[in-house]
Amino acid sequence: MKKGYIITVSLAACIMLYVLEQILAVDYATKTAAKALLFTAAPFIYLKIVEKTSLKDSLSLVKLKGAPYGLELLLGAASFTGVFGMYILLGGYIDFDVILNELRSKAQIDVSNYVFIGIYIIIGNSFLEELFFRGFIFLNLFKQGHRKLAYIYSSALFGIYHLAMLNTWISPLLLGLAVTGLTIIGLVFDWLDSRSGNIVNSWIVHMLADCALIIIGMNMFNII
Repeated sequence: MKKGYIITVSLAACIMLYVLEQILAVDYATKTAAKALLFTAAPFIYLKIVEKTSLKDSLSLVKLKGAPYGLELLLGAASFTGVFGMYILLGGYIDFDVILNELRSKAQIDVSNYVFIGIYIIIGNSFLEELFFRGFIFLNLFKQGHRKLAYIYSSALFGIYHLAMLNTWISPLLLGLAVTGLTIIGLVFDWLDSRSGNIVNSWIVHMLADCALIIIGMNMFNII
């Protein structure tokens, strides 16, 4: 029952977000609200109804450990640098005007709100994704003894989930490379959290990687 709930609900949540993004073409605020609801409701219902865990106990998912986060900061710096490296290497194969037009017309993102949205993406959006993909999916499956499934399913779904955003932005070849890269990143995030039993480790790396993406976006919008 536990494994079935996690897989069924997580798949349904990602499919619903894909429909909102690619078929209904809702604006960023609507998509964000739906994502926040789905990515928090799924683990909360699981903890309260399936695991019958108190809210206090569930806070262990974001518990800070005493030791310095040296490895996480190092990996975060590597991710930050890697994102810029890919931007320099593959930027010539990406039509940034298409991305800008879609952000402005569909997501309603422009210069006036980009910085605010960027801060949210770095802190809030990264947290929601770590709570869902690592906290809800990976750590629960991992603790239940489904270790291979936990790694493969959570990382693969993390990569495929980003199709909703990237599908119309880049060519099929780059899309395949991006999904593969995100799946590998998901595996690294899983490994980090398996060592601590919470999502703080992967969240740190995720935030630093997103910082690079937001800076690139600021350049696209001619903010910097």
